[in-house]
Amino acid sequence: MNRSLIDRTRATLDQLRGELLAERSDGHHWTGTLSPSALSTATAVSAMSAILIHSRGGPQTGALADEQIRYCITSGVQYLQSQQNEDGGFGDTDRSHSNIATSYLVQAASALADQAIGRPLTQPAIVALEQYIKQVGELDALKARYGKDKTFVVPILTNMAIAGLVPWKEVAALPFEAAVFPQSMYRLLQMPVVSYAIPALVAIGQARHYHGPRAFFPIRLIRSAAIGRSMSVLEKMQPQSGGYLEATPLTSFVVMSLAATERGEHQVSRRGLEFLRNSMSEDGSWPIDTNLATWVTSLSMNALAADPTDDRAWCTPELADWHLGCQHKIRHPFTGAEPGGWGWSDLSGAVPDSDDTPAAILALSHMKSALDEKRQQRCEVAMEAAKGWLLKLQNRDGGWPTFCRGWGKLPFDRSSNDLTAHALRALSVHGASECSAIEAQAGRQLTAGTRFLEDNQEPDGAWLPLWFGNQDREDESNPVYGTSRVLLAATSGTLATESLQAGCQYLINNQNSDGGWGGGGSVAFWLKKKQFEEFEFVSSVEETALAVEALATVALCGKNASIQVQKLDTKRDKTAEDERFLAQSAVQHGGTNAMTQAIIGGVEFLLDSVDQKRHRLPWPIGFYFAKLWYHERLYPLIFTTGALGKYLQLAADKPTRPGSTNDKNSFPKPTHTLPEV
Repeated sequence: MNRSLIDRTRATLDQLRGELLAERSDGHHWTGTLSPSALSTATAVSAMSAILIHSRGGPQTGALADEQIRYCITSGVQYLQSQQNEDGGFGDTDRSHSNIATSYLVQAASALADQAIGRPLTQPAIVALEQYIKQVGELDALKARYGKDKTFVVPILTNMAIAGLVPWKEVAALPFEAAVFPQSMYRLLQMPVVSYAIPALVAIGQARHYHGPRAFFPIRLIRSAAIGRSMSVLEKMQPQSGGYLEATPLTSFVVMSLAATERGEHQVSRRGLEFLRNSMSEDGSWPIDTNLATWVTSLSMNALAADPTDDRAWCTPELADWHLGCQHKIRHPFTGAEPGGWGWSDLSGAVPDSDDTPAAILALSHMKSALDEKRQQRCEVAMEAAKGWLLKLQNRDGGWPTFCRGWGKLPFDRSSNDLTAHALRALSVHGASECSAIEAQAGRQLTAGTRFLEDNQEPDGAWLPLWFGNQDREDESNPVYGTSRVLLAATSGTLATESLQAGCQYLINNQNSDGGWGGGGSVAFWLKKKQFEEFEFVSSVEETALAVEALATVALCGKNASIQVQKLDTKRDKTAEDERFLAQSAVQHGGTNAMTQAIIGGVEFLLDSVDQKRHRLPWPIGFYFAKLWYHERLYPLIFTTGALGKYLQLAADKPTRPGSTNDKNSFPKPTHTLPEV
């Protein structure tokens, strides 16, 4: 007997909840697994090779350390050898298209590994790689990929210069002397790199100063005098783990640059080398970052809470203590960020930012009612501090940047749609005192943030995100992710109806024939390699889940608002607030059931994906610093759990408040028909 869609969704969601809860690394929080990265592996191999090449007589830490480094280099080259694409190039992950940046980094790693231990890529692999690089445009293509942003192109060229592949004159000089100024002045100095790249600015700038063409006398004198003080900045910024931002590429660029200037024994180099040795995976690869534990934990908590029958049994005291413990309590040495925010990991290299902080606020809002009174108070205090932290980060244009307010020159420092929408959602969560100064200030800044989103909506109704992409799009943007994240801000009640309608229209118009969203030809190609020949899919599980959650959220807001409006019909005069509810209730696709059908199609795609276990095959939709691709093993599981929970909320016979933390018995029971949206 065929089960109804609601029954099937309920059964699948129960399965996903079990799988997600089983993923807790210590029984309480989630750690996840980032994808192996050819790009990270190449930079790590180059850094370790440079240490061996430029250290006099080998590292002074002893013969054992020397053998460990050789083993890491050998393992890394073997991994790279297995990752070459059919076109001869290399992509960031095992599911990524080849790109010029990663291909050049692999070429440099192979050359340095040959110089250090005589273990380069095989000759056929090197020939194919050289042909790919020549075919796509060589250095001109590399520079075109990043434009005016020197954050990544200069490190790549530095890596190549250290390997002897290009002359040092090809490497642009970086004003490393600017790092000696107070952090509060960095945004005023018009840095040629983004805010998170100061360690690379210092180490690479010094390597170029040491090896490159000599600057004019006054500048040369200033830079020479600034070497010692800027090295102190490097030491101050380096976390206890030794890894800057817990990121292999950034740490590797620092280590190889110091090694190339005969400072492989410097404390920064030694600690960075130790980080690289400790972060190598068993297959000889390195991930783009150590982990996203705080981020995936917040996302998991929010996804579980979306289930209308969720009883918050996962809200253990240990989880609350761990999550609260991830909030930064002191001024951060890397960005100068004030206390109050969350980073992506509980590790020492993480930095507070405006995506992880809102996610943490939302997660705490879900869990606090299930905790004891003392921990509830701690949650309130933490949320209040985090909101204050977010409000201080907001740019003058009304949007939110990632790390530092007011830089705004380069893409990864500008205000962005996905971060702004996330901040709006978090700031709209009311604490214990809705009349506090933070709440009053938030009201004013919510308006500015909303205006930013409305001003930055694309003509077709989409919003483009900063930290996620789609490799099958020519511009590598991901409007499905961006639009979905902004539509979730419908829960804050701030976005204009017209913007919501246009955003929903975009998702409806761009639903794929398989019922899902996003993805592209590379999804189908890769699935066929993984023995999914009988299925013709182009959509990704992650993007589909995000779109379903977004559309269901807007529909749910409209459903709840329409019921409120019905109650208001007995009033003779409606207030402006009443009219806003009325407008929200009308959010739909041209008065038709197109949104309903889009949601159902997406839900069916997700249910089929779980049946076929494709929710365990993550897709590289993540952008890391400087457009570095990654996939996270838990993303499809987390996103699908949240989407199906939101769908069941929408299918209920009574309205539910988004983010409600009521007892499970107070949640409505689902019906077997989806209400018209």
